[in-house]
Amino acid sequence: MKRNKLSYIDDNIQALKDDGVYRELPVNYGPCDHVINLNGREVINLSSNNYLGFANHPRVMEASKAAIDKYGVGAGAVRTIVGNQDLLEELEKLLATFKEEEAVMAFQSGLNCNIGTIQAITQKGDLIISDELNHASIIDGVRLSKADKAVYKHSDMEHLEAILLEKRKQYNTVLIITDGVFSMDGDLALLPKIVELAERFDCLTYVDDAHGSGVLGRSGRGTVDHFNLHGSVDFIIGTLSKAIGVVGGYVATKRNVKEWLLHRARPLLFSTALPPAATAATIESVKMLMESETHTKKLWDNARYFKAELENLGFDIGKSETPITPVMIGEEAKTMAFSKTLLDEGVFVSGIVFPTVPKNTGRCRVMISASHTRDDLDKAILAFKKVGESLGVI
Repeated sequence: MKRNKLSYIDDNIQALKDDGVYRELPVNYGPCDHVINLNGREVINLSSNNYLGFANHPRVMEASKAAIDKYGVGAGAVRTIVGNQDLLEELEKLLATFKEEEAVMAFQSGLNCNIGTIQAITQKGDLIISDELNHASIIDGVRLSKADKAVYKHSDMEHLEAILLEKRKQYNTVLIITDGVFSMDGDLALLPKIVELAERFDCLTYVDDAHGSGVLGRSGRGTVDHFNLHGSVDFIIGTLSKAIGVVGGYVATKRNVKEWLLHRARPLLFSTALPPAATAATIESVKMLMESETHTKKLWDNARYFKAELENLGFDIGKSETPITPVMIGEEAKTMAFSKTLLDEGVFVSGIVFPTVPKNTGRCRVMISASHTRDDLDKAILAFKKVGESLGVI
């Protein structure tokens, strides 16, 4: 009998089931909205990155449809061949204006942006210093670099300074990388102090603002704007798939960096450019942000209301400073049980467990949106109360 060479995969899957963390993908039978048809049942959606409701906004959808009529459905090539459509050029100019930076380079995703940019701007003889809770795409980008690596304890500025005191003189370029908003806890990077240390030790700064873009700062200009640090951060990464509601990523930086990335950022050289429908939709989303703060204000009104109500019930929502609201549960199996029982009550909140977060720090991560109604939030709060009491969380 032929040996099953993949039997170890079955063993790994069984271990997930034994630990109570095995999951099957839910299926959404419609748009990503505040209420969705999940697995054939209508539920309140508290697990989307669609912060502002732009993913299915009529203006954004119409812009996308018009682009298909003019450009077709695909770019047809990488940007260095014939995939660099005028729409992409327009998007990058608009984003540079929005972010108040010299230039923007757009990528196919935020992950592609990090893995493409980090390896292109660092080399052997350099040092990358990264926050221990940085996003997986940053970790992967750092791994692809030929530079040496060091990790500082989460938002521990004394530890960062100690690394700089010990190592700075040994390297040519030192790049300090941090998330702007940390996606699992919703806390902010101590960006002013990081910039201060970078200037003192002559380092470059790199901020992944995926969860800050469209959320923080004037009209959602992000964490750098929130802290009034324009001109002080060398590389500002943003995503187009969260608050913007579409797909893609970008780096806002200097013009010469953009020129260099066009020659050395591998996702730009070896993967087809963003489709025109997505590019046009993104342009419309950014224009909407620049026109009004209505959407961001609604998002924050909803977030403050929901967080206050959960705290009043006795839930631990960690140290969140943003609409990302982690409801701390702890043990992995209990976290997944909490998520499943909430779904039974008509509220979808994804459970987050190891290895995404450290063991025994499982949480149900609530993602509030501007599209949620007060009625949505009140129903969800009642469901949290019922499940929290039944499982002994509160």
